[in-house]
Amino acid sequence: MQFTGVLLGIFTLLSIGLGHVWVIKVEYHIGAHVWPVPAILGAALVLASLWVDHVLLSATLGIFGVTVIWGARELVKQEERVERGWFPRNPRKRPRS
Repeated sequence: MQFTGVLLGIFTLLSIGLGHVWVIKVEYHIGAHVWPVPAILGAALVLASLWVDHVLLSATLGIFGVTVIWGARELVKQEERVERGWFPRNPRKRPRS
């Protein structure tokens, strides 16, 4: 039996779930203007996955990297959702000019 697919599926589910949480928290506390940081981090993880020989580790790096890149995109979308009133605005966060 091969459990690799099941393990990668579980990891993907956890990665996406964690992505939802960090996007909301980062936008609330810091703001969406930091989106390049996770985009670069995600790209670095995807590139690192290309040089890792172990298949499971390479796949998890790639999955997590793409999830982080997607989260960088979602930071901007999250800011729009806050503007629409779908999520709470942090009253202590100063607006960027």
